[in-house]
Amino acid sequence: MASIQIRKYRDDDAEAVKEMFTLGMSEHVPSSFMHLLKQPLTQMVLMCSFCALMTSSKSFLLPILAITLLLAGARQSVVYMFNRYIDRSLSEDLNNISESYLEQKNSCFWVAESDGRVVGSVACLPARQMAGCLELKRMSVRRSHRGMGIAKALCRTVADFTRERGFPAVVLYTSVVQTDAQKLYEHMGYEKIREFVVPELIAKITNFTLIEYRLDLQKDGKKD
Repeated sequence: MASIQIRKYRDDDAEAVKEMFTLGMSEHVPSSFMHLLKQPLTQMVLMCSFCALMTSSKSFLLPILAITLLLAGARQSVVYMFNRYIDRSLSEDLNNISESYLEQKNSCFWVAESDGRVVGSVACLPARQMAGCLELKRMSVRRSHRGMGIAKALCRTVADFTRERGFPAVVLYTSVVQTDAQKLYEHMGYEKIREFVVPELIAKITNFTLIEYRLDLQKDGKKD
């Protein structure tokens, strides 16, 4: 197995980090679409539309076509939501990672490198929503290198950085559809604090929620 090195971000890592972030976020479109289909409101709209068209047209073709179009539109809404988030992230902190993280107090950005290739990333900075804590952000591992302990190593790096600077806890936010990430964080000792709906119209319609996790370093809750 190739050796993995965790190191601080360099400016020549920019394109690799952005590509990895974009691909990683795009992977969640199918699971988010399935999450949408499981919502009672979605199922009610589809069922009512099918029954209404079936009754009025007395044909299977029109209802099936209409439901197909509704499903395609719903999936495009999910794609739009993710693309909007990706574009916003790329134009904000990921536009200049050194300025956003390395040049800021109590902030840092790391990459995981294997055979000269960037295969993972993570960052932290002072939490906006929870004063006195640091927030873990931009966790991403290439699909080809998952299951090798890279995400755990990146989590430990953030925890060590936070502890060294005297902060009592690390907080993070992940989405309801990122079940693998939830399992990782819970394995690493993070505790679920709350769930809340993303404050955007599409997210509210799809009931797309975020989960807040906290790792209390004073309890020494970190797991290896």
